Amino acid sequence: MLRLYGMCRIFNLSWYDYPTPSTHLVPSPFFQHNTGMTLITVLPEGLYCEQGGFFIDPWKPVDRALITHAHSDHARSGSQHYIATKISEGILQKRLGINANLQGVEYGQRVKLGKTWVSFHPAGHVLGSAQIRVECGNDVWVVSGDYKRGYDPTCESFEVVPCNTFITEATFGLPIYRWATGEATCREIYQWWESDPERPSILFCYAFGKAQRVLSELCKFTDKPVYVHGAVHVLTEIYRQVGVKMVETIPVSEMPRGYKFTGDLVLAPPSAHRSTWMKRFSHPQTAFASGWMAVRGARRRRGYERGFVLSDHADWQGLIQTVRQTQAETIYVTHGQTEVVSRYLRETFALNALPLKTLFEGEGDIE
Repeated sequence: MLRLYGMCRIFNLSWYDYPTPSTHLVPSPFFQHNTGMTLITVLPEGLYCEQGGFFIDPWKPVDRALITHAHSDHARSGSQHYIATKISEGILQKRLGINANLQGVEYGQRVKLGKTWVSFHPAGHVLGSAQIRVECGNDVWVVSGDYKRGYDPTCESFEVVPCNTFITEATFGLPIYRWATGEATCREIYQWWESDPERPSILFCYAFGKAQRVLSELCKFTDKPVYVHGAVHVLTEIYRQVGVKMVETIPVSEMPRGYKFTGDLVLAPPSAHRSTWMKRFSHPQTAFASGWMAVRGARRRRGYERGFVLSDHADWQGLIQTVRQTQAETIYVTHGQTEVVSRYLRETFALNALPLKTLFEGEGDIE
């Protein structure tokens, strides 16, 4: 609480102005900050482009949905037609169902939709993640989806896309969030694993994106196999099919019941923590890899012995750097610390920055 109060003081905010964690979860009627939105606006179904006749990452079933990436708060089933990056098709079919009407496009490929031209550009978040650029006449908008600026061997690196209006995420939109490189953090994970050869080492991380990033970075430090929960295994195999290099993985379910996993590293989603699945492991050491581990006390509250700060979202510096590099005249800030980031951009750089309330969830235990 005191740390958050200190952040308010930095930006000259009263405590009562400070956004709570639930700020982005607002029921209809939506979005008092939408005045002035033209090419893309917000309807109860999601972000909508009338000139193109499509929604971007809609929250409800629609006729045509453009999808930035396959995390569940951005890719929802039930729409009639989907457009996303070609490399994300395998993951999206797992999320949306094998019968989903899905059109895959290459990064940078221009697609004519109504009066608009649309293209997908790398976001650096997870495999196949994209920013969506929408052009209508001389007006160019970019919807960032989720993104990060650091290097990740499992996905295309972020591409700066100049635009007039930029809709950016702000999941980790506070100055306390500053990331080390993925390689440095995974070296710490490897050292933690090797430090206790008498017990299983169970690392909890999101099954899509985070787990594969760890498995890829570990190639620099070891050739030992890593054991994985079934949810991690299914998605990891899709990464392998598109050529992502990772250490060997073995599903936990394939090992005999008496196997002890002594000295082994096991990757599992947060939902497996404290579940009956954990009965297979005798006195393991546990850790959680997430950007939230940068907050003092988060590891203890979640019940892990160790926390590693590793996020697939941009940190504070990455968010501010990206906004400025787009050269956008108007910025809408969504899901996360929307009030803090938009106010900082207005007061520090005199930018036309406004918070935008949506139903996107950012990084949470859902993945």
